[in-house]
Amino acid sequence: MATPSRKTSTQSPLASKRALVSDPSSEVPSKKKSSVPPAAPAPLPSSGPFVEGSIVRIAMENFLTYDVCEVSPGPHLNMIIGANGTGKSSIVCAICLGLAGKPAFMGRADKVGFFVKRGCSKGMVEIELFRTSGNLVITREIDVAKNQSLWFINKKSANQKIVEEQVAALNIQVGNLCQFLPQDKVGEFAKLSKIELLEATEKSVGPPEMHKYHCELKNFREKEKQLETSCKQKTEYLEKMIQRNERYKQDVDRFYERKRHLDLIEMLEAKRPWVEYENVRQEYEEVKLARDQAKEEVRKLKESQIPITERIEEMERQRRSLEARIKEKASAITETSQKCKHKQDVIERKDKQIEELQQALTVKQNEEHDRQRRISNTRKMIEDLQNELKTTENCENLQPQIDAITNDLRRVQDEKALCESEIIDKRRERETLEKEKRSVDDHIIRFDNLMNQKEDKLRQRYRDTYDAVLWLRNNRDKFKQRVCEPIMLTINMKDNKNAKYIENHIPSNDLRAFVFENQEDMEVFLKEVHDNKKLRVNAVIAPKNSYADKAPSRSLNDLKQYGFFSYLRELFDAPDPVMSYLCCHYHIHEVPVGTERTREKIERVIQETRLKQLYTAEEKYVVKTSIYSNKVISSNTSLKVAQFLTVTVDLEQRRHLEEQLKEINRKLQAVESGLIALRETNKHLEHKDNELRQKKKELLERKTKKRQLEQKISSKLGSLKLMEQDTCNLEEEERKASTKIKEINVQKAKLVTELTNLIKNCTALHIQKVDLILQNTTVISEKNKLESDYIATSSQLRITEQHFIELDENRQRLLQKCKELMKRARQVCNLGAEQTVPQEYQTAFQDLPNTLDEIDALLTEERSRASCFTGLNPTVVEEYTKREEEIEQLTEELKIKKVELDKYRENISQVKERWLNPLKELVEKINEKFSYFFSSMQCAGEVDLHTENEEDYDKYGIRIRVKFRSSTQLHELTPHHQSGGERSVSTMLYLMALQELNRCPFRVVDEINQGMDPINERRVFEMVVNTACKENTSQYFFITPKLLQNLPYSEKMTVLFVYNGPHMLEPNRWNLKAFQRRRRRITFTQPSQ
Repeated sequence: MATPSRKTSTQSPLASKRALVSDPSSEVPSKKKSSVPPAAPAPLPSSGPFVEGSIVRIAMENFLTYDVCEVSPGPHLNMIIGANGTGKSSIVCAICLGLAGKPAFMGRADKVGFFVKRGCSKGMVEIELFRTSGNLVITREIDVAKNQSLWFINKKSANQKIVEEQVAALNIQVGNLCQFLPQDKVGEFAKLSKIELLEATEKSVGPPEMHKYHCELKNFREKEKQLETSCKQKTEYLEKMIQRNERYKQDVDRFYERKRHLDLIEMLEAKRPWVEYENVRQEYEEVKLARDQAKEEVRKLKESQIPITERIEEMERQRRSLEARIKEKASAITETSQKCKHKQDVIERKDKQIEELQQALTVKQNEEHDRQRRISNTRKMIEDLQNELKTTENCENLQPQIDAITNDLRRVQDEKALCESEIIDKRRERETLEKEKRSVDDHIIRFDNLMNQKEDKLRQRYRDTYDAVLWLRNNRDKFKQRVCEPIMLTINMKDNKNAKYIENHIPSNDLRAFVFENQEDMEVFLKEVHDNKKLRVNAVIAPKNSYADKAPSRSLNDLKQYGFFSYLRELFDAPDPVMSYLCCHYHIHEVPVGTERTREKIERVIQETRLKQLYTAEEKYVVKTSIYSNKVISSNTSLKVAQFLTVTVDLEQRRHLEEQLKEINRKLQAVESGLIALRETNKHLEHKDNELRQKKKELLERKTKKRQLEQKISSKLGSLKLMEQDTCNLEEEERKASTKIKEINVQKAKLVTELTNLIKNCTALHIQKVDLILQNTTVISEKNKLESDYIATSSQLRITEQHFIELDENRQRLLQKCKELMKRARQVCNLGAEQTVPQEYQTAFQDLPNTLDEIDALLTEERSRASCFTGLNPTVVEEYTKREEEIEQLTEELKIKKVELDKYRENISQVKERWLNPLKELVEKINEKFSYFFSSMQCAGEVDLHTENEEDYDKYGIRIRVKFRSSTQLHELTPHHQSGGERSVSTMLYLMALQELNRCPFRVVDEINQGMDPINERRVFEMVVNTACKENTSQYFFITPKLLQNLPYSEKMTVLFVYNGPHMLEPNRWNLKAFQRRRRRITFTQPSQ
């Protein structure tokens, strides 16, 4: 129940299913039932606190829950309060439809006839708007049968277009969520894209021309793109035309060029025989001159060969003499080298002898030092043995001690054998237990493999969720409280065939959601996987108070008569947070599961059980009750085949195996402890056995020790005597070795001197040999050169003689050919034997090539060119001219398009400046208010103008970013990232930021506070009161079914209470003044009581 302020000004329309009290200024209001619109009161004077376009009065007849109702809102904040279903949102619908809004704006129905009260054929809505020039009264009559409306402005008939123009002139936009936010559209505000939010904000609080400029920019930009495309297409087409004409131009040129080629070919064929004759004549003269020169050259070559022959013979004699001397020197060098090698071998043998003498002396020195050391050691050992012999005691009474130790040793060995037998038994027992443990481990692994099948299905269908599961398993230490893996992994069906009920009841988004017990843990998780890893996963919070064990509202025994065998909760096992979340949000403890028998009795089940949801063998039923007619409406859907929960792990059996594994581990630990104790006992017996054996050994050694010592002393004395006899005179050996080394060094010095002399002789012989070789090489080179000259001269002589013969034969052949060519050239020019070449031929021949190769090449080229000019059409020139004219026309059109494009770009620049700068200022003001409101709530929020490309004006948008916890970053307001309460707070504060900019005459917000927690709801309410009750602010409608206690109120507020119920007074019986008088009497009489 709402508790208004003591100073609240209250206008109270009272609603019922039948009628609603209206017009508080009249004692007994009349109920109008005529088909024409009810008479409107006289328009209010254009004075008072109302702003232009504010709503002064709302009248409804046969509209939704109302029979007749009239509401008079205040100029500032209007609080419309009432329980759910009383008709608060009906007032919002009346405002929307009365101001030419479309039914779809409310999100309730798509036809206007659905808004007429059930059972009535017509309905009426009337809105009175404040205007300084006189109030505007808009009336809309709705015909249910035709689903049409009749419009009246100030009681005069009009059409919807005129009404829309009148409403738009007052800047009223019921389709703009920034101005008009009905109950069913609250969630859509957060779904508005940045672009849609910018457009709504421009229309709501921007200057009238701002949205027009924006639309112009988008149109200009679109036309600019069209012009750019058109220019590009025309340019490409023009280039193709030019290219095509270029090809035709070549055809035209080729037509004329072919004729020039044919004329040139004719003249070339006429000149060719003359050139050929002239070439042959010149060749004849050249051959004749060359023949005479060759004859003279042959004579000269024969004379020049005589001196060369004599010089070659002289060089050969010198070569033979030098080669004989070189052989002599080579023999001497070989002999000297052999002598040097022999001397080097002798010197090396001497070095080896010296080394052997030094090594032999070193060996003898080492042997003598070793002998002296051994003598000293032997003497010391003899002394020690003699001292030990003196101290040796009498050992005749040791046998009794040895016998006692032998008996103890036998007893210890028996105990040790028994202990080892027990150890073997323990080991066998341990092997048996380990075998059992391996068997149990294999069973557990098979259960885990079933769990892996679930994970494989998750990985194949939702890879991001699977990656997040792997990350969670490696980072559980980052979380304060328990975090459950996706619900589909933690749920374990007791029977696979029931998996379809769970999968059809729980949406797939929640089946793959992680369940958290702590909000901060969820923020940490989402920051890591959403922001850092860019994974698309879902996360939910388990209720603080567990719902896992909450009892159903009715016993299952009561439902078994209808074929129900279980509630959904009893079909599976899950961790407590998961079960609590599912019970809280999906009421699995209240949804029963039936059989085919339930399906056969379904109508009786629905009527008698009043269950909201239920399952039969193959169908799901959802039952709802209409808030208007109380009729029961049911819908059924076929169950989909289960996909994820078909793999079942028997947790009870797995738990039994784990307990069995623990028992085996305990037994293994006991056996291991027994083994350790037996090993310690065996070790102790082993130690005792070793001690007894050592004592027995020591007694036996003491018994034989004296005899052994005497034998050792005798043996060592013999060794000492032999070592002392084996003496060596080191000084004598050193002297002998030194004498021998000196003798060898003298021999070595003599050999080195001889080797040095031999090397010098060998070097001199080499020098002499090289000198002779150089002389011989010079002689051979000179001889070879002379021989080459001779051979060349002889070859040249033969070639020249052969050349002379060939030239003489060629001269005769050319002479005959000249005669033949002259005859043919005259025939080509049609000349007689005595006629000369005509002047026209001589003039043409001067411009033509003068060589046969050039003429033949030119003839071939011209013939090839002429042959290329085939298939020429005489119409080519005509088509070419026509296309030239078309190119000129296209060029002019392209020029005009480019001028138009430049003009559009100039317009864009001008409009952009007029639009963008005021828009930035407007967004900055909104951001300033929005940030201030958020900071006053110890939160943070900001609004900015967002675009990816400055030229894409249709992509500009307003981005809202908020954060409600200090530990998080600012996140964009979306339907997914924030909770419902956070979206409601953000939406409300954004609308309040727009409220202060105050361009629209009123704003409507319907039940936006329903998702808020009490703290945020109180803060937001205070801000709404402070903002909407300021001077010169637009009218504000705030609809809510409830309010917190002890909220602050303002005298400028208007609180409108909406009541509903079967015992309400008829509208014509309601008298507000009588009610107020009765209330005052009760207030005055209370103190006396």
